Amino acid sequence: MEQRVNIAKTYPEAYKGMYVLSASLNKSALTLIQKELVKIRASQINQCAFCLNMHTRDALKYGESQQRIFLLNAWRETDLFTAEEKALLALTEEVTLINQKGVIDATYKQAQQYFSDEQIAQVIMSIVVINAWNRIAVSTLLPIAD
Repeated sequence: MEQRVNIAKTYPEAYKGMYVLSASLNKSALTLIQKELVKIRASQINQCAFCLNMHTRDALKYGESQQRIFLLNAWRETDLFTAEEKALLALTEEVTLINQKGVIDATYKQAQQYFSDEQIAQVIMSIVVINAWNRIAVSTLLPIAD
């Protein structure tokens, strides 16, 4: 597939803004693994090959296991993920698929059991940002890195 418009070149001000927003999340209280689980799960839902390739590699580099990455799409069906991670993944799915039912109270309350308000804000912003990157990569046919 041939890449479409290169937004970084044709609209650099907006693209730089995305990087600034992403960089602000590097300071969040979430662990590196938690950040990558959010990015991978949202990217699976959005079918973003570019982001899946990038973030699975990053997760492995940070110590995530191959098995957990392979089974992330079926996280509810396994005991490989902690209750805290399951709360994170449920919130990731509902924010990513916001048009289906929004974020239901049970999911939000589950997240509150493990995360402070500040951390929930960081989680939601992390989900929003990866969804934006997914939409940029998918709509422009951004090629995956080797």
